[in-house]
Amino acid sequence: MAIYGKLQAFVHPFAEVLSYYGLLLIPTLTSVYIGKANIVGVFTYVTVIDFLNNMGHCNFEFIPKWAFTIFPPLKYIVYTPSFHSLHHTQFRTNYTLFCPLYDYIYGTVDKSTDTVYETALKREAESPDVVHLTHLTTPDSIYHLPLGFPSLSSKPQTSKWYLLFMWPVTLWSVLLTWIFGHAFISERNTFKKLKLQAWVVPKYNMQYFSKWQRETISKLIREAIEDADKKGAKVLSLGLLNQREEFSGNVELYIKKNPHLKIKVVDGSSLAAAIVLNSIPKETTQVLLRGRISKDACILVQALCQKGIKVLTLQEDEYKKLLKYDNKLESNLVLPKRYDVKVWLVGDGLTEKEQSQAPKGTLFIPFSIFPPKKVRKDCYYHTTPAMEAPKSLENMHSCEDWLPRRVMSASRVAGIIHASEGWDVNECGGTIFSIDKVWEASLENGFRPLSTSA
Repeated sequence: MAIYGKLQAFVHPFAEVLSYYGLLLIPTLTSVYIGKANIVGVFTYVTVIDFLNNMGHCNFEFIPKWAFTIFPPLKYIVYTPSFHSLHHTQFRTNYTLFCPLYDYIYGTVDKSTDTVYETALKREAESPDVVHLTHLTTPDSIYHLPLGFPSLSSKPQTSKWYLLFMWPVTLWSVLLTWIFGHAFISERNTFKKLKLQAWVVPKYNMQYFSKWQRETISKLIREAIEDADKKGAKVLSLGLLNQREEFSGNVELYIKKNPHLKIKVVDGSSLAAAIVLNSIPKETTQVLLRGRISKDACILVQALCQKGIKVLTLQEDEYKKLLKYDNKLESNLVLPKRYDVKVWLVGDGLTEKEQSQAPKGTLFIPFSIFPPKKVRKDCYYHTTPAMEAPKSLENMHSCEDWLPRRVMSASRVAGIIHASEGWDVNECGGTIFSIDKVWEASLENGFRPLSTSA
């Protein structure tokens, strides 16, 4: 169970950090110096050290009491997260990393060590009101989570060259996520009286795009919904590729087959459409639609056509697909032969070649899950559907994927708004919520739209 409500601060002088890493390097450097280095041995050593280090700082007590009952000397050999947490709060006690024996020898063990351990084990897990279900994107995305490196998680996710040197740990994390087999908590926040949690499905982008993994991932999503419902969560929002039609549609069917579920599931498609609509300049009379035709695209085109804005699409199959969604769109849906429109609404799959054909000064507004690659310096790019969080949303110390700090994706915001407003509806698969209603509620709750970046 959680040891404290918030993560403990790290208070280490720079000289101590140098000494710490210097000591840990001694076995490796010695084996290299004598010519007896073994890659398996080095890999095992680094993995064990990294695991124990992260275990001690995870702020979550999970080592069972029976382990010390079966083998009492274990308390002198392996430390626990609660043991090391006291070093960060009391500072003058529990100095040793990994092996508490030396604290017992020199009398520096904190007097409350056993009490804190017992209390942490007995404390009940916090029940969330809102769960945002996301997933890992790349193998090194684990480092960008709050449980990874705080220095990375506090900035928008980008590829870092030095993470290549972390390959032993990265490989180990891939194996752990494969073995672990179900969603885990990565972040906790509060908004007004709501308790928010972000859960991570231990699967990567490439697995989401694989047909062979589709059923496995759908099962993980269903298990997460069941788990969140048992814990009393009101709403679960689907993040990243969890909201794609093949998964969101399965969720809709699953909910219909299980009427006992009290939790509501939302994919944020209505709010995503609202954000895109309110990002389009007011004087706009026509827009060009590019990228994959998704549920969000259909909702967006329908709303634009109802407002009298012409929507241009270059492919006949896309044109027919949109008309199939709503045949009333025909009067405002156009098949042009030119790229001279300066407002582009783009989904996943926008190519660099297509961007190169856009006129100078074009505004690219994504309705996609992932942001398009910025290849034009003479054009403007809006972020993927997202909103800035109000100050009343606490403990937001990390970034959500590529978004700036204190900015949340549309699906994540939608989950919070549905819970805050007490809306007893699902929004996933083919189900759509009111665009105007969710937009107005978001603004009333303090969320704000983002500006365009060049």
